[in-house]
Amino acid sequence: MFVSVNGVRLFVDVENAGLVPEGDGMREKPTLLLLHGGPGFDHSGFKPLFSRLSDVAQVVYVDQRGNGRSEDGDRSAWTLAQWGDDVRGLCDALGLVRPIVLGMSWGGFVAQSYATRHPDHPGKLVLVSTAAKVDFPAMFAMFGRLGGPEAARIAEAYWTDPTAERREAFIRVCRPLYRRTPADPAELHRVRIRHDTALHFNGPANEQGRMDFRSALAGLRCPVLVVAGDRDPVVPMSVSEALVAALPPGRVRFERFADCGHGVFADAPERAVAVLRDFIGTA
Repeated sequence: MFVSVNGVRLFVDVENAGLVPEGDGMREKPTLLLLHGGPGFDHSGFKPLFSRLSDVAQVVYVDQRGNGRSEDGDRSAWTLAQWGDDVRGLCDALGLVRPIVLGMSWGGFVAQSYATRHPDHPGKLVLVSTAAKVDFPAMFAMFGRLGGPEAARIAEAYWTDPTAERREAFIRVCRPLYRRTPADPAELHRVRIRHDTALHFNGPANEQGRMDFRSALAGLRCPVLVVAGDRDPVVPMSVSEALVAALPPGRVRFERFADCGHGVFADAPERAVAVLRDFIGTA
């Protein structure tokens, strides 16, 4: 379905009921709102794994503006501020109160924008394989460690000066290094990829290079779960540690995943789902 939010129609999918019978009453489950990575991808990477959480949460998927099935709107509004405000606007449109917002990779940038701009709104925040500030040299070094000099060269060429040609080479050589478990080719075929959105955002000269949430994160008021893999070439562990250091110490839970790459859910689905299930259920 499509939901009008801040002047654009966003594609939204909802899995299972939020209000369920329990004994002689009705139990309200928390809402888990999922923000996909990219930019330029869609929500499909969360399916079907996150269906496993349907017993403890109502799961809401969304394609963010300029991504997937959603409308572009004015491309000058393809900013983290607008994407973050769209999360709040979507919650208002759907009547979601105190949602658990999970942002993966670029979706984690959006989740940080939303949570720092609207600190009283989220019930909980989950930041998976994401950064408060991107460390490009650490990224290039990690690609080299995992894929050798060619991977490091191609990663540096793309992220330093993104072009369509360099992006094609990056996807071919570097994307397979994102995870330890080989991806099912059908997964990428299912995704509606928007290369123009990625080229608009990625790189040191674009907003990806300018963003820095470290000082703003200290003002968060909700519990935060940070999840990171130690073989993540895009968000090396040192970057995740810097994110954790910027969060209020009494509100953050940090889960490191050994021998896991970007996103961790693909490499360690059982443990990752168990950690998330526990975080959802913790008061």
